[in-house]
Formats: sequence, structure tokens, C-alpha cells
Amino acid sequence: MKAAHCIILLACLLSACDESNDRHVTQLTGGGDPNKGKAAIRVYGCSSCHTIPGVYGADALVGPPLDHVGSRNFIGGVTQNTPQNLIDWVQNPRAIDSKTAMPNLHVSLSDARDIASYLYTLR
Repeated sequence: MKAAHCIILLACLLSACDESNDRHVTQLTGGGDPNKGKAAIRVYGCSSCHTIPGVYGADALVGPPLDHVGSRNFIGGVTQNTPQNLIDWVQNPRAIDSKTAMPNLHVSLSDARDIASYLYTLR
């Protein structure tokens, strides 16, 4: 019976860590919602080019894998990894690097914040 209690406690603690991380990335991205971001990643078709942990079917190899993107120093190899730069990159990567292969998907500001918020959970 004690093992069951330990498992329940561990699940609660892990859930609290996820909630704390979600609050942190929401603040970091100016109100982005990582859960909405995960859904937006599917809507905008990011998975057709990138491998993205936690996103079903996101296992493409055209663009770089986005695992640990929240811990990287650069975005697209050309700009510092800051929340605003990531939001800007998601919205219009070619405004930052005209030679990037990543297309402008016309992501709304709200969706870009949400996507950035999800990506920052990938550490």
C-alpha cells in the first residue's frame, strides 16, 4: 500500500513541476500558452519539417530537430535565443535571415507566443 502512495505523491509532484514550468514559459513569452502552442504547431504544419518532442507525427528531417530548443544559444544559427527573437522567428523567419529555408507561415502574434511557449518547455 505504501508503494501506491509513493506513486501518487510522485505523480502529484511531477504535475506541480509541469505547472510551474508552464507558468514560467507563459511569463517568458508574454502570455503564451504551451498547450495552445502544441496544438498550433500541428495546425501550422511545423511537423512536416521538424522533429518536435511531444508532438504526434513530428518526426520530419527537413529542418533541424527542435529538442532542447529552450536551452540553445541561437535560433536558426543567426540570432540570440531570447523569447522575443523566438516569437519573431516563428512569425517571419526570413525577416531575420533572408537565406533560411524556413518559410513564412503567416503565424499570428498570439499563435507565435503560444508556439514559443511550447518550444521553451523543450529543455
